[in-house]
Amino acid sequence: MNETREERATGTAQIASMDVGPNREREPGREPRGELMERPPLLARENEEEFRSRWKSIQTGFVDEPRRAVQEADGLVAEVMKRLAEVFANERSGLEQQWDRKEEVSTEDLRIALQRYRSFFDRLLGM
Repeated sequence: MNETREERATGTAQIASMDVGPNREREPGREPRGELMERPPLLARENEEEFRSRWKSIQTGFVDEPRRAVQEADGLVAEVMKRLAEVFANERSGLEQQWDRKEEVSTEDLRIALQRYRSFFDRLLGM
């Protein structure tokens, strides 16, 4: 299927206009964009649950050993960032392998990848 430049531009605008979270508050003067969607998960549920459990333990430990809690929090954040980098690197690698084999990557797969990147980007910037 060959898309015209106008069709691609329209599709790109639709993707860019989709909200990534159901609970996003509107900024003053900003209209809601498209249909509200859930934020795509960045980590596997079991990873997320493990990290949250460890965070809860660190937070509880602050009362007795604040310095140690901050050191552990730093280590946990570094570990989560490393895991996220691995997840995105693996996803990118999979797409690149398909491209290298001259396979078509579906627009849907690319849309989902872009949503994950945008969701992560928005979360990093506190949007």
